[in-house]
Amino acid sequence: MVSFLSSSDQPKHPQPNTEFVPKVSWHEALGFWFKLGFISFGGPAGQIALMHEELVVRRQWISEKRFLHALHYCMVLPGPEAQQLATYIGWLLHKTWGGILAGVLFVLPSLFILITLSWVYIVFGEVPWVEGLFYGIKPAVIAIVIQAVYRIGSRALTNRTLWAIAAASFVAIFSFNLPFPLIVLAAAAIGLLGGRISPTTFSTGASLTEDHTPAPQHAVFKWQRLCLVLSVGGLLWVLPMGFLVLNLGWEHTLTQMSWFFTKAALLTFGGAYAVLPYVYQGAVEHFGWLTATQMMDGLALGETTPGPLIMVVTFVGFMGGYAKAVLGPDSLFWSGALAATLVTWFTFLPSFIFILAGGPLVESTHNHLKLTAPLAAVTAAVVGVILNLALFFGYHVLWPSGLGGALDGVSAAIALLAAVALFKYKLNVIYVIAACGFAGVVVRFLV
Repeated sequence: MVSFLSSSDQPKHPQPNTEFVPKVSWHEALGFWFKLGFISFGGPAGQIALMHEELVVRRQWISEKRFLHALHYCMVLPGPEAQQLATYIGWLLHKTWGGILAGVLFVLPSLFILITLSWVYIVFGEVPWVEGLFYGIKPAVIAIVIQAVYRIGSRALTNRTLWAIAAASFVAIFSFNLPFPLIVLAAAAIGLLGGRISPTTFSTGASLTEDHTPAPQHAVFKWQRLCLVLSVGGLLWVLPMGFLVLNLGWEHTLTQMSWFFTKAALLTFGGAYAVLPYVYQGAVEHFGWLTATQMMDGLALGETTPGPLIMVVTFVGFMGGYAKAVLGPDSLFWSGALAATLVTWFTFLPSFIFILAGGPLVESTHNHLKLTAPLAAVTAAVVGVILNLALFFGYHVLWPSGLGGALDGVSAAIALLAAVALFKYKLNVIYVIAACGFAGVVVRFLV
């Protein structure tokens, strides 16, 4: 057994397992991270629960306290918290390369799966059973997004002020179609000012579990290392972006995708559901990389594949690269695959930088990391934005011909049953999606 305590600080008597971390070999760790990439269904909550069960309870690779401390930091950051948590734990166990491999393996299987499914979607999308599958899954997505509104709102909206911010953000994006980044900035400004006037109003109530276990040697904060990580991370962004600008030009689809999803990566406070309206505004309405229907189908694919839900951007990238034929009309698959890979790179690169640069700071500030007032306000605004997303999907799925047309009663029934399964019986999301997909196939063949 190896502890984060130095040899001179080792206690004379055995301590609870929460204070110790067994020595983990590279082979064991790589095997687990590789496996996790294929079984990480259920969205952030399910993925975090799975890591807790495997790494804290069963394998005891990391202490309960340090796991929670890392999780709170990842929840403060923009980006997919489950993938960032895997990166953080991998870094704690095996330094920088451990973090990089843990984070990459969390995403890589999903990248290949979604590229393949995106191609299948384009080629076989009009096959009856495929149409039926999506017909059943899309109503389930409505229920899933509504559940996300409830789950985040029940935690974030703790007083009337935060409820008002959520309502205002909903009106801003639903009625005035204001850009998501503007809503985030406005909410952060309100939180910054309001936190000074009334700190308790913008308190999230979150607290960190105390952990007095010293950090491992490689996790000690050093300015030199921080500068190195930021420099390397900056180069990994500048080099591909510079190559695209110099060789293809600023207006080229691949360049615009890379820049757009870099911005998206820095705005994903509240998880993938929060950034989807921003992606929709840009990818569908502004750039025309895909249609609204394709966007909904992409979310359905994201819900049914392992990996972070934000991997729906891979589907968006593939569809845009394919539609714009970025490598020419004779290389449509590779056009989509290249765009999907670039989009994934620019979406997840900031997450690695946040963890590898900020991890030592977090390890040196145990019991002092707090959610700020601006973050509380942003999280409240995110609730309103996600509610708008739920209405958006509901409108397009339940009234496919527009509000003046007839309600799709079968889709409404599937959505209602999915909601009952999620809220009342608390069934796993994957089971609900599978059942709804099967129902859609049956309906398509019977009608």
